[in-house]
Amino acid sequence: MDIEKYLKRFKFSDSIELSIETLRKLQKTHLLNVPFENLDIHNNVPIVLSIDKIFDKIVHQNRGGFCYELNGLFYELLIALGFNAKRVSARVYDQNKGYGKEFDHFAIIVTINNVDYLTDVGFGEFTFEPLALQLGVIQNDERGHFLIDNFEDDYLRVNKIESGKSTPNYIFKNIKREFLEYEDMCNYHQTSPHSHFTTKRLISLPTESGRITITGEKIKIKELESTTEIVLKNEIEFEKELWDKFKIKIEKQKK
Repeated sequence: MDIEKYLKRFKFSDSIELSIETLRKLQKTHLLNVPFENLDIHNNVPIVLSIDKIFDKIVHQNRGGFCYELNGLFYELLIALGFNAKRVSARVYDQNKGYGKEFDHFAIIVTINNVDYLTDVGFGEFTFEPLALQLGVIQNDERGHFLIDNFEDDYLRVNKIESGKSTPNYIFKNIKREFLEYEDMCNYHQTSPHSHFTTKRLISLPTESGRITITGEKIKIKELESTTEIVLKNEIEFEKELWDKFKIKIEKQKK
């Protein structure tokens, strides 16, 4: 991996120390510059668990990806920089379906000064900074209030607290995983009609005070308490917004 090119891709120019301060800056800067997106799934481009291919896509093509790509590459960066990191498997919560299968989501645990931190640049709307694995403690982040607690069968649960109500994000076990263990679920999420990734194309990027998202044929721009939604009438408008808002241009594959 070309560390310098990757850091340049998400505009990180600070000095690197193996500290929680550096990890916080890496995570937030990555989130602000590399979008969460599933566009390859809707352009007939297979997503494979190859770090070289993911690096080419995110760094050379100025693209984003979904969790297996974003956190997959971010993990490799953390290891290359010298952080004590491991991949973990998470199961995402859906209010209608409950929790997904094992390897439904790829997250990362980083240990710094004997404290474990959950770091995640591939979950869409989530924290700007890592969460310490401190059970039962509400942690305040720029993107909201979060709490990690125990769940059944040795799982840990990440919850977002809004207006006094706790809503699960996902559950995970603090167990080291290998990259290829995610392969089946990576394939599932890009091929199954039951996966939410195959229903609509999506690209989303947070800003310091909001978020820009294209879902299906609609773009939503949230800025503080203001939200603007615009229907994209055709592919020309979609491609224009993709370039204007995300600086992405995609050469589509023939089906």
